[in-house]
Amino acid sequence: MKKAAILLAALLVICAASASLAWDPAKQKSLGQDHVKMTWYILDYGRESGVPFVVARKYYTNESIKQDTIDLLMSKYGLAPDLAGSLYFTEYRYVYSPDGKQFAVDYLRHYDMLGEEIHGTVYDGATEATRKTFALVDPKSTPGKGIALLTGSEKKK
Repeated sequence: MKKAAILLAALLVICAASASLAWDPAKQKSLGQDHVKMTWYILDYGRESGVPFVVARKYYTNESIKQDTIDLLMSKYGLAPDLAGSLYFTEYRYVYSPDGKQFAVDYLRHYDMLGEEIHGTVYDGATEATRKTFALVDPKSTPGKGIALLTGSEKKK
């Protein structure tokens, strides 16, 4: 039993390391927990074809919110309970208006503990459901913290 626990811990460290290697470590930043105790990280940011973007990751550190998301994956997208139940983190790519005052979700992808995508949605406008919808940036939100980091206006600690 003890060997199994050590093996599992080693596997988790390897998976976490390999998932984070895809992003430039110099751009990664922990945002800590939000108001519902979910843990957030900025993984990447910059400009692509002149459009400002930020990639953020949310880890499900609140079991109630995680269960709500699992239920949504099963009911809305028809995922099997075992697949939906493997949810570990969700990644978001935010794009911003040129002035940085509005944002939209470009994609969101749900992953299991091994970093395998279990479901994703790309907001490319191919259907009404995948049309990008822009909203005002709240400076206290993850998109707000992301644009502050991107523009260099983040408060220095």
